[in-house]
Amino acid sequence: MLKYLARRLGMMVPLLIGITIITFIVIHLAPGNPVEVATEMNPKASAEAREKLKKLYGLDKPLHVQYANWIVRFAKLDFGDSYTDGRPVMDKIVERLPVTISINFFQLIGAFVIALPLGVLSAVRQNSLFDKSTTVFVFLGFSIPSFWLGLLLMILFGVYLGWLPISGIQSLDVSSMGFFALQWDRLRHIILIVFIGAFGGLAGFSRYIRSSMVEVARQDYIRTARAKGLPESAVIYNHALRNALMPVITILGLSVPGIIGGSVILEALFAIPGMGQLFWQGVVARDYPLIMGDLVFGAVLTLIGNMLADISYAIADPRVRLS
Repeated sequence: MLKYLARRLGMMVPLLIGITIITFIVIHLAPGNPVEVATEMNPKASAEAREKLKKLYGLDKPLHVQYANWIVRFAKLDFGDSYTDGRPVMDKIVERLPVTISINFFQLIGAFVIALPLGVLSAVRQNSLFDKSTTVFVFLGFSIPSFWLGLLLMILFGVYLGWLPISGIQSLDVSSMGFFALQWDRLRHIILIVFIGAFGGLAGFSRYIRSSMVEVARQDYIRTARAKGLPESAVIYNHALRNALMPVITILGLSVPGIIGGSVILEALFAIPGMGQLFWQGVVARDYPLIMGDLVFGAVLTLIGNMLADISYAIADPRVRLS
């Protein structure tokens, strides 16, 4: 296992470099640049001032030279300084990352905990009224846009009923709150965004679990287990479910990059100070160092998610460890 992990970690390095090259080229091909964004609303900005700003940002150099300078800093875990406020990009990411990870962790856990029994019951009761009802429910989850559902819930629970706050992650008077009051205040602020994210993930997870369980239930070893007189619960949960979780593990691993990518819309909508909102602000301002820092973190999370999925394979299926 240690050799396998070392080999996978070694493969991540060239793959990550390739991702950074493609990303660096794509963001520079996008219309607009930081100098235009910073000076387009300033009629007093002269051509000379724009050239000085380009030189300050290093944008006057060829693209390959800019990338070489960036990769040298990246090797030292230095993403440079943000164009918008001059702060180190790493500091801004470290501030925002815990918020996004905690929210998406609750979304992922909530979706999986509900999807697992839902998918198993749908497979066991295939083509029943329960199965058809859950199919309609998950198709709604697939089809409803998250931003539209978010706006509806904000209007209902925040405006009409006034039960929940609709922006930010905590109230303004948190300094006067005790520990439990502070936790309750934060829970009220994130419950809507957690529900929306979990609702979208629930649809996908439950369908994957159902289809995998239906496929595994047709295998010979399941019929053999039943023929041996094992209880139906043991056949389903000890034999079928463990093997049916293999493709679901892959989906869970690939869900890790959603910690950043999937949070952009919802964090911008609910004004949550996380990585998604930070990325959106960087794109609007054409803040190249900030965009690259966010995307590199997303790429690293994707690679780590794939590796965790492979490790989970070995835990769920002993045959993987033997190979």
